[in-house]
Amino acid sequence: MKIIELPIKTLKEENIWVIGIDQEGKRSFTEFDFKLPTAIVIGSEGKGISRLVKENCDEIVSIPMKGRISSLNASVAAAVIMYEALKQRQR
Repeated sequence: MKIIELPIKTLKEENIWVIGIDQEGKRSFTEFDFKLPTAIVIGSEGKGISRLVKENCDEIVSIPMKGRISSLNASVAAAVIMYEALKQRQR
């Protein structure tokens, strides 16, 4: 799994799905097919993903929370998502 920084437009031109992780996502991250070529967008802590970046993502998914936790820090969210992507790709 490579970690790279490219403009969203460039990723889409290469047929890579751009998936934003945000608590406002309509479906859980586990429902997305990470076997597809995928770029994962994680927002900054506190502010999340900017409006413009969200509008350019192919899909916004969420990490469901239970209890009194309202969000995860960026590195934890990234680890959760990348673990799911790895798990799906190893099947």
